[in-house]
Amino acid sequence: MSVLDEAATAPSPAALRMTGRQKLVLTLLLGAQFLVAVDFSILNVALPVVGAGLGFPLAHLQWIATAFALAAAGFTLLFGRKRLFLGGMALLGLSSVLGGVATSPGMLLVARVLQGLATAAVVPAGLSLLTTAFPEGPLRQRALGLNGALMSAGFTAGAILGGLLTDLLSWRWAFLVNVPVTAVILAVAPAVIADSRPGARPRLDLPGAVTVTGGLLAVVYGLTHAGEAGWTEPVTLAALGGGAVLLTAFWFVEQRAQKPLVPVRILRRPTVVWGNAAGLVAFLTETSLVFLLTLYLQEVLGYTPLATGLAFGVLGLGTVLGGTLGGRVVGRVGSRAAIVYGGVAQAVATASLLALGTSGDWIWLLHAATFAGGVGNMLMIVGFMVAATSGLPDSEQGLATGLATMTQQVGITMGIPVMSAVATARITAAGGDGPRAVLDGVRAAVGVNAALVLAGALGAGALLGRRRKPATPR
Repeated sequence: MSVLDEAATAPSPAALRMTGRQKLVLTLLLGAQFLVAVDFSILNVALPVVGAGLGFPLAHLQWIATAFALAAAGFTLLFGRKRLFLGGMALLGLSSVLGGVATSPGMLLVARVLQGLATAAVVPAGLSLLTTAFPEGPLRQRALGLNGALMSAGFTAGAILGGLLTDLLSWRWAFLVNVPVTAVILAVAPAVIADSRPGARPRLDLPGAVTVTGGLLAVVYGLTHAGEAGWTEPVTLAALGGGAVLLTAFWFVEQRAQKPLVPVRILRRPTVVWGNAAGLVAFLTETSLVFLLTLYLQEVLGYTPLATGLAFGVLGLGTVLGGTLGGRVVGRVGSRAAIVYGGVAQAVATASLLALGTSGDWIWLLHAATFAGGVGNMLMIVGFMVAATSGLPDSEQGLATGLATMTQQVGITMGIPVMSAVATARITAAGGDGPRAVLDGVRAAVGVNAALVLAGALGAGALLGRRRKPATPR
């Protein structure tokens, strides 16, 4: 029976207990992962205020989010484990100070790029340290489930915290709040985290990092321009075509690189390929849905940043519940089934948002749908993480978790531009930017979002089932 479908046998009580050191390591690593997740979304509900304060054009505000995610996605696989985990945390603290004192759009974007580079070091290194600190089985599944829950909850907590800080203090505190947290982690982590870095120092695949980052940047720019000027406009076609060329070049670079970012041997494993495909869809759809609902709450219902952030609290509860239960669900039904069940639940919940209207009375539907969708999304994410990192030797855990993290960052990077382009095109077709036109745009993008997650979950589930190895005859 395969790793994906085999239900876990009943472990001994000792196998389910963490040592005191493991608990401390888990706390530090999860705290770091939660912090970088918060950093992605903490400015989302404050974007109009940031734009007004620094002179950012409204059409370009999304680059505050995508600058962070692009740097994180493109350079995720370049970095190692303990030393670069600590170095990444230090860079996160310094770049947060830079963002907190920014006086121009350029300075702010530099800070966000540096935060993205810090994330590219912290997240895969933290996941590698996490998977090597816990043996494969119930403890690792529980740790990965908690990690997924806190990462997803971090996106929601970032929205709430960003609204709170913006309304009560200043958007600058969305950066400065990181500084004391990074200081605590840097003070404690060196003494308790064991280094699991391979003995040989790997060469950095800079051509791979540059081509994948450039390709993603071109595609994001093309999507953004398409939403503003149309899909057949020459600049749009040139950007999308250039992005496709660079991403194709990335694939060929990886085949010839001595130390590729994405080794071919990893991609030969069906669990790695299709697990990551499911993860890409999960992150692309849920993070972009938060963006769409931010538009709905602020532009249609007239919510403030604080009220918008608080409205996502229910989504946060759903993601925490889904992440907490995710390890148990995977242990009971397998990661393939968890991906399918979670994706279907998320798709149904997202599709229900098509009924949203211009009245504030519809907030109950938003709360119910985001809670249920958050649970489903986290089941899908935990299933993806277990599928993509199971059955691998410790020597490949860094590559597998780095690839999983890159998948997460690419999904986050592409989600907002894709859904923004769909919504913008519909808003333009509706003839304006008033509440009714914005609602039409949000509905169109929500429909695409729901269809995408349903197709992704069912497709990944079918391919995982079809490609699995046959059970050994008895």
